[in-house]
Amino acid sequence: MKTRGLSSISLLWKILLSTSIALTVLFVVTGWIVQDHVGRIASQSLEQEVRRSFRAYDSLWRARAEQLASLSLVLSSMPDVRGAFSTGDRLTISDKAGEMWDKISRSAAIFIVTDPRGVVLASLGRADGEGIHDMPVVQVAASRFPQQATGFLTWTGRLYEVVVTPVYVAAAHESALLNVLIAGYAVEDQVARELKNSTGSDFVFIAEGKVIASTLNAGDAAKLPAVKPDQNRLEQVRLGDSEYSELASPLTDLQGNTVGEIRILRSFDAARASIVALRANIVLIWVAGILIGLAVTYYLARRMLKPVQALDRAATEISKRNYNTVVPIQSNDELGRLAQTFNEMCASIRSAREELIRQERIGTIGRLSTSIVHDLRNPLAAIYGGAEMLVDDDLSRDQVRRLANNIYKSSRRVQQLLQELSDVTRGRRQSAEPCWLHEVVGAACNTLAPTAQSSQVSVSQNIPENISISLERSPMERVFENLIANAIEAMPEGGSIAISAERNGTAVEVFVEDTGPGIPTAIAPQLFQPFVTAGKKTGMGLGLAFSRQTVVDHGGEIWVDANHRKGARFVLRLPL
Repeated sequence: MKTRGLSSISLLWKILLSTSIALTVLFVVTGWIVQDHVGRIASQSLEQEVRRSFRAYDSLWRARAEQLASLSLVLSSMPDVRGAFSTGDRLTISDKAGEMWDKISRSAAIFIVTDPRGVVLASLGRADGEGIHDMPVVQVAASRFPQQATGFLTWTGRLYEVVVTPVYVAAAHESALLNVLIAGYAVEDQVARELKNSTGSDFVFIAEGKVIASTLNAGDAAKLPAVKPDQNRLEQVRLGDSEYSELASPLTDLQGNTVGEIRILRSFDAARASIVALRANIVLIWVAGILIGLAVTYYLARRMLKPVQALDRAATEISKRNYNTVVPIQSNDELGRLAQTFNEMCASIRSAREELIRQERIGTIGRLSTSIVHDLRNPLAAIYGGAEMLVDDDLSRDQVRRLANNIYKSSRRVQQLLQELSDVTRGRRQSAEPCWLHEVVGAACNTLAPTAQSSQVSVSQNIPENISISLERSPMERVFENLIANAIEAMPEGGSIAISAERNGTAVEVFVEDTGPGIPTAIAPQLFQPFVTAGKKTGMGLGLAFSRQTVVDHGGEIWVDANHRKGARFVLRLPL
């Protein structure tokens, strides 16, 4: 059913459908390739942005640490600072620390002065008022003295980046450690926002298992999955409806131990929005491409199919036997050459048809003349034989009368045949009349009685006298004459012919049987076709063809009984 439905679609629509399918597949494949390429580029770009953000953060953090280290180093080397610290007086140290704080003060900074054991002598900035008594970080950093130590510090629930700077005074043989300066900045949301403003990425600082500072909202920041900090590996995380590319890096203290981590996140929302916009543009381009492609294809297909449609119309005219059709040649391509070939074919068909008509006319004349000769042969033979007997033999009065009667009947038969030929050429037919069947068959038997007698063939008939049929008498007599003449000719050494009839419902069946050799197998299937004959010395093989046509014209049928074992048996069925 599907194949039949597809085959009924016009060639133009097949071209349009195939073009639309091809364009759709092309745009789908191209769109998928472009979208995949854009997605990979966006992913790579996000990874690069995250790594650039990490480098920016690292540079900023190093700059802040170096600034603190430089400032602390400068302060620790100032003579007045050393002088104040060498007194050992807490108030003096506190006053001098206050002067130093005024130079480096920031809202998120701490400034602490301790003795060499880490006991707090002065605390300013964010550390002021915290009630700090000692700083264990001093003893941790002591292994690096006289060098400065930097790192992150979790203190009072906050995360700081600190620089520990020792303050020395020159002695007789070596320098003596007077005090230790601890300066640092707190890691707060403001710091994270500054980093985001400078890089475009989100920052989250985590220490002691909780979020210290973040540019994300508190709920999303708390949902970040735990990962092993590795600045060489990027992770993909989803927070709510947003997807991020994440880089985690550890935050270490003065000894290099991890005290926290920083998460740098870059959202895929912008990339996804770009991909969605790209997909929408691809769909619009696809729609426009389909419409333009179909319009161009329709225009070109119409132009290309015009010669094909002309050929189709011409072929339809040829099927109607209009062989004068000419296809216009509009191009020099394959279709133009096809149209030229088609015109040459039509010309060849016209020429062959004219020749066929001429030959058919000649053949018709020949068949007509053969038919006339065939029909005139028997009566003329009777006239010739009777006349010959009258001339050569000394006959009695009764014999002469009988021969004259046969010559008279044969002459009338010739006259009837000529009249029928004239009627046929003028398109007229004889009118049917009620006839006794035994009289029609008897007339045919009498006509061929001399021929049968000379061939030693006996002809007998057993037809009820009460069977009356509406017939064209003369043509039907010739049917029986043809059957009897063929049977006589098939039995050159003598034999017998029996003609019988019986009623069969609303029809009568007539049987013509002989004791001859029967119908040759080679011609049995085509027995009633014109010019079919085998083993006959005379005749053209037209008698049975004319006989069958006459019987059919009377509404009957004629055939050979294939079950008859000896000789031939013809059966005629005629309506009563």
